[in-house]
Amino acid sequence: MLRAALLLSALVALAAAPVHGPAAIRPDGGAPPLNVLWLSVEDMSPWIGAYGDRTVPTPNLDAFAAEALRYDNAFADTPVCAPARTALITGMYPTRIGAMHMRVRSRSKSAGDEAYGDLPLYEAVPPPFVRCFPEQLRLAGYHTTNSSKTDYQFVAPPAVWNASSRKASYADRPAGAPFFAVFNHTGTHESQAFPEARQRPSAVAVEDVPIPPIYPDTPTVRDAMKRTYDNIAAMDAWFGKQLKRLESAGLADSTVVFFFSDHGVGLPRGKRSVYGTGTRVPLLVRFPERRWPEGLAPGTATDRLVSFIDFGPTVLSLAGVEPDLRLDGRAFLGEFEAPPRAHVFLHADRFDAARDRTRAATDGRRLVVWNLMPEVPHLIANAYRERIPMTRDLYDLRDGGARASTRTPAQWQTGSTRRPEVEWYDRADDPWEVRDLHGVPLSAAGRGAFEALEVAMEAWMKSTGDLGLIEPETRMVHERLWGGETQPITASPDPMPLSTGGLIGFDCPTEGASISFRFDDAKGWTPFGGEPVEIPTGATRVQALAHRIGFKRSEVVTREL
Repeated sequence: MLRAALLLSALVALAAAPVHGPAAIRPDGGAPPLNVLWLSVEDMSPWIGAYGDRTVPTPNLDAFAAEALRYDNAFADTPVCAPARTALITGMYPTRIGAMHMRVRSRSKSAGDEAYGDLPLYEAVPPPFVRCFPEQLRLAGYHTTNSSKTDYQFVAPPAVWNASSRKASYADRPAGAPFFAVFNHTGTHESQAFPEARQRPSAVAVEDVPIPPIYPDTPTVRDAMKRTYDNIAAMDAWFGKQLKRLESAGLADSTVVFFFSDHGVGLPRGKRSVYGTGTRVPLLVRFPERRWPEGLAPGTATDRLVSFIDFGPTVLSLAGVEPDLRLDGRAFLGEFEAPPRAHVFLHADRFDAARDRTRAATDGRRLVVWNLMPEVPHLIANAYRERIPMTRDLYDLRDGGARASTRTPAQWQTGSTRRPEVEWYDRADDPWEVRDLHGVPLSAAGRGAFEALEVAMEAWMKSTGDLGLIEPETRMVHERLWGGETQPITASPDPMPLSTGGLIGFDCPTEGASISFRFDDAKGWTPFGGEPVEIPTGATRVQALAHRIGFKRSEVVTREL
């Protein structure tokens, strides 16, 4: 009762203030709010013309890059999609919130339930101040749509997106509303290199595909490389259609467009590997012609370090919304741009049923890797990846088969049976990161740079309370995420109509819960931002639910008005 009385008092005090609808945001001193469009692709390294790879034509991306800012040091925090998407949507390190394992809400069918033992299905649990950033955009008046992959390590609260489906589009927003929209292309995904996948039009002859030094030159490797590049060329056509749609709608001059991938290439030693082939991603950002930030220019490149945890805060900053400084991520553009970071931290943990535990750090040039499970090979067995035929040739290198005698020094990782505890690489003269410098005589300055990275990484692991170090995983779930044997449930919200002014407020005793509401038969849910909400004329009932990320949702509460 005391809680309800305090809320009622606060709402009464606010009742005299204006009720806030969609925000008339003016983040740059009078110009209309910027729209933000994410065009994301899956499982793709920067193997495109904008980054110097001309294997297949990408005319749409080439033209876009000439009008955009190219980031040369953009990294997914982890080389696999679900934890990476969690970092994107929350601005938090997956290792801090229990999202580092791939996956936590489902099982690999090929592995079987027995491979997981007593591990329950669970969700990541961020601190209570964390929100999925599109929900914050909605509270600022933005229309948010996602087409269509989420694949976070938790069930998203219902008010995160105005619409999330294959048909979701900014075209359906209310007239004049600024938007944040995501369109995700799956045609470059790892699975599209499977023999049974649809073959895209040929963009390069199989004899002309480049073979990275980390792979043997075999027919199956060439086939996988050709499929990968053909898929990139087909993706470029999709990208061009998305830009044309934006221009046809008359929105190109008010929209910031991001192009990026969710992690590195979906081939072995790319996906599921903390090396640059698994974590370094293309990132191109184009501003409207007259809205470029001071000091930046189209058609240029920056070596600024960017991590996936920075993407959400950056979109908020572009929308004129100040990101919470308690987040791990920092804005790299916009009104609330933060100073550049000195390091990016990377991790690899359980992949389906296969266990891994690797931590890494980079300053953009150097990479340090700590293999916390040195007893496993670099190329961990994974049933899903093994559907790409080239994997068998790499196993042959590892297992002493017919190809083992032809293994080159650059292929030592794909052919390893165990890992060194520490690895050091310098991309300046080793772009594929195959010459391990740990234990090699270096200059004092060179050794000092690597040692500084190790110090920074150890401090990061300690400061974030790295949950991936807790074994067994079941203990981490029960003790650190749930605080007991079962998943917590968000308490039901309490709708509280005010006696004057036709206003209503909501309360929930679960700290950090997002509250959503709707009147009568309205479709979808609206986020509650803490200020009184005007009851629509003629409304007869209100529904509300509460959901803290990582907890089960509350029941839907209905109240007659």
